[in-house]
Amino acid sequence: MTASVRTMEFPMVLLRLADWFLYQFLANSCYRAAMKIKNHGFSFFLKNPSIRSSSASSYQFPLYPSLTKCNLHGRKYQTLVCDIHGCLLRSHSFFPYFMLVAFEGGSIFRAFLLLLSCPFLLILDYELKLRAMIFLTFCGLRLKDMESVSRAVLPKFYLENLNFHAYEAVCSAGSKVVFTSVPRVMVEGFLKEYLSVDSVVGTELHTKGKFFTGLVSSSGLLVKHRALKELFGEKRPDIGIGSSSLHDHLLISLCKEAYVVSKEEAKSNPSSVMPRDKYPKPLVFHDGRLAFLPTPFATLTMFMWLPIGILLAVFRLFVGICLPYNLAILLGIASGVNLKVKGRPPVKSENGKGVLYVCTHRTLLDPVFLSTSLGKPLTAVTYSLSKMSEILAPIKTVRLTRDRKRDGETMQKLLSEGDLVVCPEGTTCREPYLLRFSSLFAELADEIVPVAMNTMPSYSVEILGKVPRELTCAGGKSSYEVANYIQKELGMALGFECTSLTRRDKYLMLAGNEGVVQEKR
Repeated sequence: MTASVRTMEFPMVLLRLADWFLYQFLANSCYRAAMKIKNHGFSFFLKNPSIRSSSASSYQFPLYPSLTKCNLHGRKYQTLVCDIHGCLLRSHSFFPYFMLVAFEGGSIFRAFLLLLSCPFLLILDYELKLRAMIFLTFCGLRLKDMESVSRAVLPKFYLENLNFHAYEAVCSAGSKVVFTSVPRVMVEGFLKEYLSVDSVVGTELHTKGKFFTGLVSSSGLLVKHRALKELFGEKRPDIGIGSSSLHDHLLISLCKEAYVVSKEEAKSNPSSVMPRDKYPKPLVFHDGRLAFLPTPFATLTMFMWLPIGILLAVFRLFVGICLPYNLAILLGIASGVNLKVKGRPPVKSENGKGVLYVCTHRTLLDPVFLSTSLGKPLTAVTYSLSKMSEILAPIKTVRLTRDRKRDGETMQKLLSEGDLVVCPEGTTCREPYLLRFSSLFAELADEIVPVAMNTMPSYSVEILGKVPRELTCAGGKSSYEVANYIQKELGMALGFECTSLTRRDKYLMLAGNEGVVQEKR
């Protein structure tokens, strides 16, 4: 009898805990909703007599005109206020950007935990949902990791989802202020760097030393219309842009002119998509492991594919290292590798030296795919490659020292032994641009073959013809002229824009350093 009573106690305790949780959750949610209606809804309703109605069920927000009706001329000396969430961005969910911070700044485990929270986020109100995402994303995250993500990862995704009409309106105003309830650290860098926003007022996060605690500061989540009153006082901004939500209507109702960006128009209207050639500044450098916007469905698909992807990677690695080229290509294609080769391998040099292949640099696998395409071993020179990558590489790799004289001697020796592949950009560039080519390779060989490499959506290898002798250093050209000529030819073959930016510029912009790691003795 005693045993049966004890077995019944545990389920009863669980039921009581569940009952207490539901009571607290529902009570708090209802209380918050009631307070919001009291503080915001009724006051907004009473201050706008034109929208009163005899029936509460017939209440509607004021019909502000669409943003497309806004006249952008003569706004140079006016002040514009808006929010990035639901206004400047076409995507009305901010979950993907929290996922980017969790994955790129935190870890794959933090990202998986955030994904698991999705079903619970659906039943929470806006405030609780935002607090939950902030906690899961930022708890224990280092401040410098967030700075790195905001500088190197988020701008690409913000630009790709920018609402073109909202962007034009922001550019037309002389003074721009953004009010947002999302964490300020997630958006301020992008808004000031790319949109020249004067001030960003957002939710502040609590920190402890060099880490985020995952909690908001004592001021709580930002209430946009209150923050506007605190900043402007009795003065009313000239233009207000918002979404169709209550919070945004409260914000733009305090402006002289108000315009609305509807959710349907932002999604379905092709003219709201930001063309790449209209970006406020070229997006040349981008870092990060995710090449897609991690919506909940896309992130779930990624995690479901991950075990299969790991097995495929191990299989392809084994095939590339252990099997002959012909068999490796056959099994690689059978496992899903899509390799497109254009052009013919050059005729072997008569002077006995190897051929120098000059490649664009998209990924670390560029020399490997070139070697596979040619069906023969190549030697690749590299500036920075981990010990593990050197061990796993199916082709020979030689590390350079960044000493021009020593590196030149090393490459000359390697050319005397066989064919050599070099990526003169010095680092990868994922966007459709070519960085400035180092001219060292042009001083080492007269047998130069440019190779255009691209990776979207398949791996494409285009072998161009040998550079004519009269256009090499042996024909009287300087090494800089040869490097610039090859860069231009490869840019034309790929449809990429040539730049004068270098590897050093990339690391200064993305990481705040010159990309040189001092080896410890």
